[in-house]
Amino acid sequence: MQTNINMKQTRTALFISLALVAAGSAAHGLDWPQWRGPDRTDVSKETGLLKSWPEGGPKRLWLFENAGHGYSGPAIANGKLFTLSTRDGSEILLVLDANTGKELWAAKIGGILKNRWGDGPRGTPTVDGDRVYAMSGPGDLACVRIADGKVLWQVNMESLGGKIPQWGYTESVLVDGNQVVCTPGGSKGAIAALDKMTGKLLWQSAEFTDPAQYSSLVLAEINGTRQYVQLTMNNFVGVAAKDGKLLWKSDFPNGRTAVIPTPIVKGNNVYVTAGYGAGCKMVEIGPGNAVKTVYENKVIKNHHGGVILVGDYLYGHADPGWVCQNFKTGEEVWSHRAFRKGAIAYADGMLYCLEEDSGIVALIEASPAGWKEHGRFKLDPQTKIRSSSGRIWTHPVISNGKLYLRDQDLIYCYDVKKS
Repeated sequence: MQTNINMKQTRTALFISLALVAAGSAAHGLDWPQWRGPDRTDVSKETGLLKSWPEGGPKRLWLFENAGHGYSGPAIANGKLFTLSTRDGSEILLVLDANTGKELWAAKIGGILKNRWGDGPRGTPTVDGDRVYAMSGPGDLACVRIADGKVLWQVNMESLGGKIPQWGYTESVLVDGNQVVCTPGGSKGAIAALDKMTGKLLWQSAEFTDPAQYSSLVLAEINGTRQYVQLTMNNFVGVAAKDGKLLWKSDFPNGRTAVIPTPIVKGNNVYVTAGYGAGCKMVEIGPGNAVKTVYENKVIKNHHGGVILVGDYLYGHADPGWVCQNFKTGEEVWSHRAFRKGAIAYADGMLYCLEEDSGIVALIEASPAGWKEHGRFKLDPQTKIRSSSGRIWTHPVISNGKLYLRDQDLIYCYDVKKS
């Protein structure tokens, strides 16, 4: 009898354990562990979110008021929020409880980038297992242990031949397998891969030596080859993930002043865009890495708020309005100018659009049928420490039923899950 009871208790405990593991895995599957989410597309796979907001917007769960200066976005992983900030004369990696906003720890990673558009860091940390990787505005790449905030190694981009761009290093580094990949720029190789455990240099892209701009590279598999795609001022390229060999290159002749948005890859097609009148371009990478231009136009001229691909349609701000563009043809589907410039994210059929001047956040259907709004609210309070030249430039993040936003020292968390 006792044996049967023990067996039943064991089976019950095992069932509960498996259920907890499954629940934890599901939650972690909705994490946002790096720039633009798990696959760097700004497209969340989360469902069960509000399709309309009440007057005044969704419920705010918490507000953190000590994040310092910077435009770094949040990465969400395993119940923690990671971002870059400034404190006590340094740029820091700051970690909060993602559910309560309580500060857990902070680690110094380098000096503060000084800039009249706003001091401090720009990139988003990248979480990988028990470590997090982050780059400061002056180009200090740090690997930090999540358990206690200990800095395990650091490498400065200047040691790799790089030079600090005018607005600082803004890249959110990529972790792929045993490599952490970054873009120091310069004659030693624009793109570099380091051993993620030690920081040792594994390779640099000797055939591609453009100066660094402000875009973050993406991982892709094109024609069966694993590669990294990156955009600089005058070119966008694919380099082999195993050794940095240049696989293909296409010119981006209209790039000027600053080139910021992250490339978009779908199949063998690569899409890039930039502001300051540059426009957009899509190429197809054919057999033998032959590059064919599919289209090049000015339907989308995205400054730095990002562009999102949902199905066969692109959405983003295009100077001077918000635009939906046919991904395959490059043609404009619709435009909307009544909501001003800003950043964008996507989840559960909806676009989360942030107006950078006012701090208004709008919930929009992701539809080629037109701009259809389903609620809005205005960030309140707003920071008092932002540079007069700066705006609310940190992109929205949706993770585990929550919407995260940042305005310098203020980090906001809202409940956007259906009850």
